[in-house]
Amino acid sequence: MHTSTAHTLALLAALVIAAASQGCSKKDDGTAGAQNKPADQTKPADSGSAAAAEKPAAPAPAKPMGLPVKAETVKIATMQSDVSAVGSLIAADSVVIRPEIAGRVVGLHFQEGQLVQKGAKLVSLDPSEYRAQLAATTADAKTETQRYERAQELLEKNFISKEALDVAKGNMDRALAKQQQDQVLLSKTTISAPFTGVVGLRQISPGAYVKAGDDVVRLENLSFVKLDFRVPELYLSQIRSGLGVTIAVDAYPDETFHGKIYALEPAVDDKTRTVVVRAQIPNVQNKLRPGMFARVNVLLSTRPNAIVIPEQAIWPQGKDSFVYRVVDGKAALTKVELGVRRPGEVEVLKGLAANDVVVTDGQMKLKDGAPVVILPTQPSPPKAALEQPGTPARVG
Repeated sequence: MHTSTAHTLALLAALVIAAASQGCSKKDDGTAGAQNKPADQTKPADSGSAAAAEKPAAPAPAKPMGLPVKAETVKIATMQSDVSAVGSLIAADSVVIRPEIAGRVVGLHFQEGQLVQKGAKLVSLDPSEYRAQLAATTADAKTETQRYERAQELLEKNFISKEALDVAKGNMDRALAKQQQDQVLLSKTTISAPFTGVVGLRQISPGAYVKAGDDVVRLENLSFVKLDFRVPELYLSQIRSGLGVTIAVDAYPDETFHGKIYALEPAVDDKTRTVVVRAQIPNVQNKLRPGMFARVNVLLSTRPNAIVIPEQAIWPQGKDSFVYRVVDGKAALTKVELGVRRPGEVEVLKGLAANDVVVTDGQMKLKDGAPVVILPTQPSPPKAALEQPGTPARVG
C-alpha cells in the first residue's frame, strides 16, 4: 500500500511539471512572432520616426575667415628732425668803458641809453699834466737829435770816435721814445666809442677823479645778438654752421625770433658731454637784450615724403620694433626702423612702403601668417545727429 501511494504522488508531480513547461513554450512563441512581423505591419508612429531619421541634417555655421582687426594705410607726410635746448643771449659786441690812465673827468659826451657811432667821443680827462710832460719830452728829443747830427759831422772830420756817435744816437732814440710815450698818454685823456652801440648807465659824474681801470659806462652793440646753448654730443654729426634756429623768450611770449648757427666750440665738455653752439639772431627792433633766457629749437632736417603710421601700430619686441602688415588677407610681422615721433604718430625710416596697410588694433592675438579680417571704419556721426533735439534750425 505504501508503494502504491508513492507511485501516485510521483505521477502527479510529473504532470504538473509538464503543464508548466508547455505554458512557458507558448509565451516564448508569442514574443518571437511579434519580433518577426514584417515592417509594413508596424504602427503609424513607427513610420513617422523612420521618415524623420531619413531627413538630411542642417548645415553647421560657417567658420570666420580670420581674426578681426583694425588697420590703416600708411600716410605720406612731411617730417622734421629737430633738437630743443635752452640758452642765453649775449651782445654782438660788449665792453665796459674804463680809462687807461688816472685823471679828473672834465667831460661826459653822451646821454645814458644813447646810440653812439664808432669813434664818437665819450669821456674827456684833464689833459694839462700830460700836455706838459709831452712838451718837456719834445724839447729833450729835439736837443738829442741836434747832438746826434753834430756828432755825425765831427765823425766825418775824425774829431770823435765811432763810439761817441753811437752814444749820441742812443740818447736821441730814448728821447724820441719818451716823446712818443707822452703823446700816447695825452691821447688817452679822450675815450672814444670802439664800435657803434648803445651806452648804458654811467658810473661816474663830471669832476670825479678816476683811476686806471675804473668803470665808466657799458657799451653794447645790439644790432644783433648772439645765442649760446648746449646740445648733447649725440647730435654733433648733425649740427653744423648755417642751420636755422628758432627762439622764444619770456618777455615776448607770442613772438618767435629766427637766426642761424655760425660757430661751434671745437671741444666737447667731458663733464656734461655737450658741445657749445653759437647762433646769430637779428635784432632789428632791439627787443632782444643780452642776458635773456631763451628756449631754442634747431631744425636739423626736413623729409617731405616720409612714411608715417599711428603710434599704436608699433609692436615692440625686445629692443626692436615691429608692425603687422596686411598682405593678401594675412598678417605679416615686419621689422621697422623708427624715426621722428610726434603726438600720436611715428615716422618709419625702413621696413614699410607707400600704400602698405598696417594693423592698428588687435595685435594681441595675431601671429605671423595668421588670416585677418579688417573691420570697417566707423563713419563719424553726421552733423545733424550732434545737434540736440528740439533745437530750431537756422534759416538764412
